[in-house]
Amino acid sequence: MKAQTFIQECKAELEKVQWPTREEVVSSTIVVLITVAVFSVFLSFADQFFIRALKWFWSLGA
Repeated sequence: MKAQTFIQECKAELEKVQWPTREEVVSSTIVVLITVAVFSVFLSFADQFFIRALKWFWSLGA
């Protein structure tokens, strides 16, 4: 396959793509950022809980 043919076919395929609008990209980005923040807070609290639980458990054996 020649390079010129390849580039023409790539261009033809990219013209078929339905690109998202700016509003769709912004709203999707906001959803992702909120989701990451919520899960980060949850994992932080879960981590602190398990650390305290393990310290308490280890103190029982001492």
